[in-house]
Amino acid sequence: MEALIRKVEETLPIRIPQGKTTAEIARAREEMMQGFQLVKYVSKRAVVWEIPDHEKKVALRVFPRNRPRGVLLHIHGGGWWAGTADMQDELLEGYSESLDVAVASVEYRLAPEHPYPAAPDDCEVAARWLAENARSVFGSGRLLVAGESAGAHLAAVTLLRMRNRGHGGAFAGASLVFGMYDLSGLPSHTSQDHRTLILNSGFLRWIVDRFVPDPSMRRHPDVSPLYANLAGLPKALFTVGTLDPLLDDSLFLFARWIAAGSPAELAVYPGGVHGFIGMDPTPESIEANRRIEAFLAQCLEGR
Repeated sequence: MEALIRKVEETLPIRIPQGKTTAEIARAREEMMQGFQLVKYVSKRAVVWEIPDHEKKVALRVFPRNRPRGVLLHIHGGGWWAGTADMQDELLEGYSESLDVAVASVEYRLAPEHPYPAAPDDCEVAARWLAENARSVFGSGRLLVAGESAGAHLAAVTLLRMRNRGHGGAFAGASLVFGMYDLSGLPSHTSQDHRTLILNSGFLRWIVDRFVPDPSMRRHPDVSPLYANLAGLPKALFTVGTLDPLLDDSLFLFARWIAAGSPAELAVYPGGVHGFIGMDPTPESIEANRRIEAFLAQCLEGR
């Protein structure tokens, strides 16, 4: 893990976009994603479907499967301002194969063009559509949800919204990986400011300002799940590394999840930085990914 930490510090500097206008930030995102397009894996299995909503259409990047055991709703990361549903095809294709599930990754709207509540709204549309149609469309009504970083936050918000709308039993399990669950700030958010490890408090403030511009909203339960009533939620696995500024988010939400009577597991990996499960393989990332897959498999089996 030390070699990976040195590589992150040397090759992945924290670059807060300098643009101030929405158009300038959108251009910075486009430039960043163009570089990513050169190296990403694109699955030949994936197809794009559109879910018609009464106000908009929400796109899903779908990995179909013949007679699957279940359907996994995936929500990508990117700090609510970047990322796409097609940027983790290799991971999602792997989930489909190893778990024998269909996978649907939601293409939610991004800030600052579309601040809160646009992203949670789109994820809720996708979750509700799956709850109502997965069995007839895919052949299985067994649902799971998974997300990393901002995607883990949106997955937790989606579960809360589904419970509140009467779909509390729709999902059998949730993999929540290094998410941010208190957008008003926690002690660990400044813990890595002396290093260059993907995130620091300045970058966190920048992305939160774009996603939820109104500071008075940042402790609202629909924005920060840490302040929500967490009763009646499905089993969740929280995964995080000790060098992640979002460490406290997972520690605290896990504690409140089980205190509310909802089942949960916590996996903390020494030396893990933000995003470590998708970087160069280390014993910790290999174990983390293995445990996530095993956990999702158990949820499919009802264990």
